Order: sequence, then C-alpha cells, then structure tokens
Amino acid sequence: MNYLSYLGLNFLSIIIMILVLLLGVAFLTLLERKMLGYVQNRKGPNKLGFIGLLQPFSDAIKLYSKELFVIFKSNKYMYYLCPLVSFMMMMMIWMIFPYITNLYSMNYSLLVMILIMSISGYVLLLMGWSSNSIYSMLGALRSVSQALSYEVSFIFIVMILMLLSESYSLVDLNKWQIYMNNLIFMFPVFLMFFLSVLAELNRTPMDFIEGESELVSGFNIEYFSGSFALIFMGEYGMIIFFSMLMSIMFMKILYIFIMFVYINIFIVMIIMMRGLLPRMRYDELMYLCWKIILPLVLSYFLMFMIFKVLFMMIL
Repeated sequence: MNYLSYLGLNFLSIIIMILVLLLGVAFLTLLERKMLGYVQNRKGPNKLGFIGLLQPFSDAIKLYSKELFVIFKSNKYMYYLCPLVSFMMMMMIWMIFPYITNLYSMNYSLLVMILIMSISGYVLLLMGWSSNSIYSMLGALRSVSQALSYEVSFIFIVMILMLLSESYSLVDLNKWQIYMNNLIFMFPVFLMFFLSVLAELNRTPMDFIEGESELVSGFNIEYFSGSFALIFMGEYGMIIFFSMLMSIMFMKILYIFIMFVYINIFIVMIIMMRGLLPRMRYDELMYLCWKIILPLVLSYFLMFMIFKVLFMMIL
C-alpha cells in the first residue's frame, strides 16, 4: 500500500468516526430523555417516528432553523466563535481514540487529552463574558473554579496510571491490564476518578454552571439556534469520550465490542446520576475536592510511587 492510499484510508476512517460520533450524540440525547422519563414514572419522547427515534433529528432541524441575531452590547465575534471552538475541541480530543486509525494513535495521547481539557474551561469563561449577562458570567466563573479544582485530582489519577504502565499512551495503558484489572485493583481510585469526571462534565450532582434553580440556565442562557446546538453536541460528545476513557483505563478490553458494552454501561451510570441525585451545595463541592478527594488521591499516588520503586529495586 502506497503512502497516498494510507492517508486516504486514515482520512476516510476519521470522517466515519465523526459521522458515527454525531449520530451517537443524537441518540444519546434520546436515551437520556427516555431514561429520565422512566425514572420519573412517565413516558419519554415516543410520538415522532417509531418509539420516538426521529426526535433528535426533529430537535436539530428546529434549532438550526431558528433565526440568529446579535445580542445588545455583546462581544459578537467572541460570542459566535466560542461555541464553534468548544465543538471543535470535542472533535479534537476524539482524535486520541486509539482504535480508529494508525495516523492518530499517538504515543502521548494522555498528555494531549489533559492539554485540551485544561483549555476547555476558559472557553466556557469566554462564553459567559461575551454574552453580557450577569447569570452567564456567574455560571462561567463557577465553571472555571470547578474545572481548576477537579482537574488537579483528575491529572493525579491519570499520572498514577501512567506511572504503573510506564507510558503516556492509551494503547499501552490497556495492554498493561492484561496482567490485572484496574477496576478491581484500584476501585477507590476509580470512584474518585468517576466523581472527577462528573465534575469535568458538569453533570448532576455537580451541574453548577447551569444551575437552573439559581442561574436560569447558566453560561449558555443567551445562546440559541445553531450556537446552542454546538454547545449541546460538545457536552454530550464529551460524555461519550469520558465513558470510552474510563473503559480503557479501568476495564480489561480483549475485544473491541466488549469496549462498546463498557462505554454504554458508563453512559447509563452518568445519566442515572442526573435522575437519582440532587444538586450539591457549592461549598460541599469544593470541600469534597480539596478536603477529601485530593488528599486521598495524593496518598494513593505516593503509595503507588513507593510500590513502583520497590518493585524496580527487586528486579
């Protein structure tokens, strides 16, 4: 196979991944509405198409057919650019997915993921600032403080797994689990990682940046039409990505279809958190991060580092 054919096949695989991801986001919204309906003892969307399967496409047509207009005294260039940047960052972070193409199976995929995640909080801040709304700005400030707080414990947990697998690659991290399953071996670490993921995704019980009871809709209160749809797709695309990440980091994956089963299990867990748990208080959120999760993660990091050094000395 020549070089042009290789590039063509990789480009085609990326296009297919993007189309499958967009379809996955569409049906994830339908799954969430169905599950929340059954949790609340009611029917979800079931009128449009067979058992409501066309509902996501109807919502997309409705959103993109709405009129776009400039909000008074808003920074219109930043206002329209930020949702597009947020959506593009979600698509970029999927490029580290190791089972799509050899072109993007990079050796430093975990570092690239941390880099993109670190920037995403500031995109939300610019969304709130450019909207010229007090509610949007309050939600944006909450998003930055929450992201900075939980990214610390998130990065330390990723560093624990890097330390054990001696690699920055998701592929090598999954290969290391041939010898042991991280979920069983490090179950407390998994629980802390899951809480950090909920905080990064701004999902219940940590959805303070939207906070309907306090901020109407938070940072995206002034967004509508296609801009709101881009923000929405970015958020739900990250839910699928973090479900994939938890599957690779903590579950032993021998076959590719098993990974998709794990991804669906984690997606259902994240959705059920919204249906079962109330929103925390903001001070409880910060207390949980700085006084409980971070000290535990640091102690685990120190313990695994000592374990690694002793193991190397024995060998």
